[in-house]
Amino acid sequence: MANTPEVAVGPPDDLGLRKVLIDGDLAGKARSHGELRRILDRAGVALGHHDIQWLGGDCTVWPDRVGRRLTIGLLMVFGFLATACPLFQIGISDSGDALTYGGRIAGVTVLVAAVVELAAAGAAFDYWGKRRWRNSGVAVLAGVVIALLCGISLLLLQIGERFTGYTVIGIALCVWSSAALVGLVKLRAWKGLRNPKKIAIGAIISTLLAGANLAYSQIYLPYVRTPLIQSGAEFKESSMKNGAAQLYVTVHLYVKNAGQVPVYILDSKYWIHGGPASSSSDVKPGAFELIYDGAFVTPVGSVLNPGEEVAQDVVVEIKDPTPRKYEAIRAQTEVYVIRKDRTKIPAGYERSGIGGKELAEEAKKEKGYPPDAKYRYRSEISNSSEILNVTRGRQRITVFRVVSGEWPRVVVDVSPPGERTEFDPVNPYAKEEVNDRYGLSPVRGSTVQTPYQELLEKARSSG
Repeated sequence: MANTPEVAVGPPDDLGLRKVLIDGDLAGKARSHGELRRILDRAGVALGHHDIQWLGGDCTVWPDRVGRRLTIGLLMVFGFLATACPLFQIGISDSGDALTYGGRIAGVTVLVAAVVELAAAGAAFDYWGKRRWRNSGVAVLAGVVIALLCGISLLLLQIGERFTGYTVIGIALCVWSSAALVGLVKLRAWKGLRNPKKIAIGAIISTLLAGANLAYSQIYLPYVRTPLIQSGAEFKESSMKNGAAQLYVTVHLYVKNAGQVPVYILDSKYWIHGGPASSSSDVKPGAFELIYDGAFVTPVGSVLNPGEEVAQDVVVEIKDPTPRKYEAIRAQTEVYVIRKDRTKIPAGYERSGIGGKELAEEAKKEKGYPPDAKYRYRSEISNSSEILNVTRGRQRITVFRVVSGEWPRVVVDVSPPGERTEFDPVNPYAKEEVNDRYGLSPVRGSTVQTPYQELLEKARSSG
């Protein structure tokens, strides 16, 4: 009898597993009498020839509910995989293609979270199975916490945005992960950890530091760093041809990025007016006659990096330049820019221009086109990161060149595809939030003016 093994069967745990100890060593875990028989057979112990010590219930206590346990396990695995899919999509895209360094770091962080979700899915099989891995509950708990944070983040990012499919995903993640977290807390899933409080405190501190770093790089820095775009004009030489019937004036136009933020130049405009020689504000706009206008930055959609300058000389023709025709000639520029660190415009934007009958037919089908639009460019744009793409939805930028009396202008709109918000004079700041989001703004250059008589004298002397 001295060599007779001592067999003890422990009380059932929350999943109905009962530890089987042989001579004080763990031989396995059993959920049924049949599993107990197999464990003892592997150990070479013949059931029925030895007394078994039953702890927490006799041989009739096998509380495992297979259907319920497998259903919960499959729901957990499905939830982890459903969380990992968008995380992989966002992480792979942002880790290589985000427009900022902070965005790429965020992409790598999202990829790590996706890997944790896959590990949690694998751990769920063990946790609702035999629990052979001591830390499977901790892995499942970590996956549920990450899923809850992802769901909350998706919903927070969609505040003020359109209802999209990712809104549904965010709600579903929050509901599923909250229910799972409550269940795991009841099961004390962290029991495998030696110092759960210290690890929890470390995880919370690390999360707060990572969140603060991402907020600094993704939110604070982009809004502190503002573009500084300078534009202007300068009158140069003048000349006469065809027996003084035509006056040609060369005007130097430029735009320079004097800041630290690269921008796209969506379009540009310059105006050459003739009128009274006065710089005071009491001169009415109608006193000036439009001589010439046009764009001076080509192609549209060009990138202007910090320190770069784009310049062009245009020759303006003034017909019948009689001495009393004007008192002064003035020039002014305007460029329409959007921040390159907040959006990405595809190369096809510059080839998207249409006008004439094609534009007229398009204007009949779509609403919100400005009257007297003569030309338009259009392209879908991407946000600075994939996480913003999925939460904000697709966006489209449309640029119109509009004939408007003495001041032809450019109208820029950023809206979801199929929508366009018309300018509302009652609420002129209705689009300000969207414009600020992408750093979309017109940059008006300073007005330069020169005496008309001086241009005539220079032209006559050069002729």
